[in-house]
Formats: sequence, structure tokens, C-alpha cells
Amino acid sequence: MTDNDIDTLQRKLGTAREQIGKRIVGQTEVLEQLLVCVLADGNALLESNPGLGKTTMVRTVAEVTDLDFSRIQNTPDLMPSDVTGTEMIQERETGREFVFERGPVFANVVLADEINRATPKTQAALLEAMQEKQVTVAGETYELPRPFFVLATQNPIDQSGTYALPEAQTDRFMLKLLIDYPGYDEERRIVDTYTAGAEQVPVERVLSREEIRETQQLVRELPIADDLRDRAIQLVRRTREADEIDFGASPRASMALVLAAKARAFLRGRSHVAGEDIEALAAPVLRHRIVLDFQAEREGRTPDDVVRALLDE
Repeated sequence: MTDNDIDTLQRKLGTAREQIGKRIVGQTEVLEQLLVCVLADGNALLESNPGLGKTTMVRTVAEVTDLDFSRIQNTPDLMPSDVTGTEMIQERETGREFVFERGPVFANVVLADEINRATPKTQAALLEAMQEKQVTVAGETYELPRPFFVLATQNPIDQSGTYALPEAQTDRFMLKLLIDYPGYDEERRIVDTYTAGAEQVPVERVLSREEIRETQQLVRELPIADDLRDRAIQLVRRTREADEIDFGASPRASMALVLAAKARAFLRGRSHVAGEDIEALAAPVLRHRIVLDFQAEREGRTPDDVVRALLDE
């Protein structure tokens, strides 16, 4: 791939951000981190109070990038087969036979809405898909379409009837994104946009799935200086040694931090990773992978506070 091809992809990514910005007002940092996750071929967990546009954001990313979109509305009565699919008996000329009916997980972008409302058994149905990009049903393994992402949402309030995600599953999310309330001017723009015209602002498709795959490969090939790579590894290792952390992050977090930093650098039009990329993505990569001790929680400290302190060190 030539330098001109790379420049074209980076320009298209900039156009994609502009298109998404037509529908999603504000949330610039969260949107960038969501695109980082797509370019790094990772899964993302979006957390916010209800009504802040998590579902709209994910659906818009799928529309702009020409990816197949599927939504799974998680409820306590959702079964694993409702996610992965199941074998159905069909009549053929040769007699009856089992045919695999694919579930909603067979899409490029899978929105697992309110994932913590599904039972642990159903949550576990996504584990293989998130890590190996495949599902196994009745002893048969089926490859999922590429690219493939699970973008899950959950609310931090109204915890009745929810099931906390196990550590094995949260570790499979490359980033955890926190969406906050918009500012006054942004909220006014939202109200004006969605109460004066069409219910949904139209967006254009900018990137094809083939271009997404090409970009993912370019992101992996992006160089990172040894000292920056070592800084990312040392930061993750420090989470296993810090007094205020009961459980630290695994080597999967080191890989996620380096790869996400590469994706952010590429998204910003650079040909190398900078220190700011590591710093900007440290909290999204680590906040869901560390467990604070009782003393830190009693003092009101958050995982982000601890990560910032470790970065300062």
C-alpha cells in the first residue's frame, strides 16, 4: 500500500468522524475512543446514565462504515441460543435434517444493549465470539464475519435485576468508555436538532468493510518506540503492585494499550505513536480491569484517579 493510499484512508476516517458528528453532538473524546476500538479490532463497553445516546452512537458508526449491524436487547429471560443461533429441523426431499439458524451475533457490529441485564449463562455466550471471533453450537464451530466487534452498553444506576459482568468478560473489552452529560450549549443543539426537523439526521457511508480491514492491518504495523512500549508495559505491571489495588491488569491490558495507542495515532494522521496516545488511553484500557481495595474506595477514589496517579509516577 502506497503513502497516497494511507493518506486517503486517514482522510476518509476524518470524514467519517464528521459524518458521525452530524448525529452525535459533542462527546468528541468518547467518539474518538470508539473509533480507536474499531481500528484496533477490539470490543468496547459503553457506560452512562440512560438517554445519553449510547445506542445511537453505535448504530451511527455502523452506518458510516458500511458494516452490518445487529442489536441484542439483553433481558433476564434471554437464552444463549437467542444470541448465537440454534439448530432447527427442516423438511428436505431426502427427509428431515438439522439446519443451523444463525443468531444476531452474526454481524459486523453487534450492539449488546444493557448487557448486565442478561444472566451469566447468556453473557457467557458472547465470550467465544469476543475473543476467537467464532461461535460453537452443538459441536460445530462457525466463523463470524470480519470485521467483528461487540459494543456493549450498561447503566451505572438502576441495578435491580442486573448481573455484574465477570472479570473474564470485562477483560475481553479493549476499552471501557464513560459517557457524561452534555454541556448546556451541546444540549441545546441536541434539542434543536431533534425537535425541529427529521427524527434522525442522515449520514453518508464513507468507509467500506474492506477499507476497515486494511486500516486494521496498517494500525498493527504502525511503529512504536521501545521506550513508549516499555512505558505502557510498566504502567500495566504497576497496577499489580500498587497498594491501593487488590487486583491488577493482565498482559492482555498491555497489548490493548499498545494497540489502542497505535490506532489513536493513525486516526490523528500520524505515522508513529506518541506519549500522549498512551496517556489518553490508559484510563479507558485499565479502568475496568483493576479492583481497588477497601481503603481507596472508602476515600472515594475511582479507578481513573489511581491510573492518573500511576501515570504521574
